[in-house]
Amino acid sequence: MVWVPLGTTRTDHLALLYTSKNSFTKMSLEWLMDWSWSLDGLRDFIATGIQSFRDCDTTALSAVACLLVLFVWYCYHVGREQPRTYVTVNSLMQSSDASGLQNGYAYCHSPECVRCTRNDGLNQKLYHNLQEYAKRYSWSGMGRIHKGIREQGRYLNSRPSIQKPEVFFLPDLPTMPYFSRDAQKHDVELLERNFQTILCEFETLYKAFSNCSLPQGWKMNSTPSGEWFTFYLVNQGTCIPKNCRKCPRTYRLLGSLRTYIGNNVFGNACISVLTPGTVIAEHYGPTNIRIRCHLGLKTPSNCELVVGGEPQCWAEGRCLLFDDSFLHTAFHEGPPEEGPRVIFMVDLWHPNVAAAERQALDFIFAPGR
Repeated sequence: MVWVPLGTTRTDHLALLYTSKNSFTKMSLEWLMDWSWSLDGLRDFIATGIQSFRDCDTTALSAVACLLVLFVWYCYHVGREQPRTYVTVNSLMQSSDASGLQNGYAYCHSPECVRCTRNDGLNQKLYHNLQEYAKRYSWSGMGRIHKGIREQGRYLNSRPSIQKPEVFFLPDLPTMPYFSRDAQKHDVELLERNFQTILCEFETLYKAFSNCSLPQGWKMNSTPSGEWFTFYLVNQGTCIPKNCRKCPRTYRLLGSLRTYIGNNVFGNACISVLTPGTVIAEHYGPTNIRIRCHLGLKTPSNCELVVGGEPQCWAEGRCLLFDDSFLHTAFHEGPPEEGPRVIFMVDLWHPNVAAAERQALDFIFAPGR
């Protein structure tokens, strides 16, 4: 048996073509009707919008338009702006007199000193460090630091005289001269529990003063009257190995503190001694990203710390937290027989500096960077 395909006739072709034309015509008409309906809807929508604008107050519309233009301009300005080159340590210290004194301090002229060195490219350097950090890690959470670096001139020069950090100001941090113990509760309690340990190591150190005027490892600071000695374990983020070996338990204690600033130039840990009759001139700290903790070791009568015009007294075995970017001073007006005032000083992170910001600031202000 052989299968023979049936051919299509011309009549079949014409019928198929007629059906296709009818279908196409029907679809075209439906599409045109839908398009006409869409145009009617669009025309009605535009007319309604125009009528709404006519009904609105012209003044309100003008205000909205101005705000929109300002917002677009601000976004463009922020996106293209580079840090201002005029913000340098020199500009922050223009009030220095010819003798080189600032807030009662004689400049040490040490290239390692973040506050005393005169660095003409500080702001550009900070911005470069921030960019390098963002490339390695992320820009996430860096908005406040970026804003702070970009606007240092405005922040530092326009700050009220009661609070003027000399090197770096981080915006939008709560400001107050003193902080409660709960601000860094864990570290405060840990320091107070180890009060006797720190005191014993200090007393061993202090015996050396009977043999010479200034034993090795101690530093004398400039004061209008009296004597102010410091013994640094960590100075501006740099460990002092010889000093740490003399106070091994105190140094190990620093590693147990959760909020200790140990990796950037704003972090310090030292024993501070004021002899009777000593007055420390009023001065500002370098930044507001930290709070300074004083643990009282020996606290004679008539000793006070004054921060932002508010006086406080130290107590043995108790911590006192304050923001040293506020104008502050300290004095010991007790009788000589009561001996020196002694505190253990350590710098802790401001509680409102986020973890990501702490990591970035450690990178930006790393010692030697």
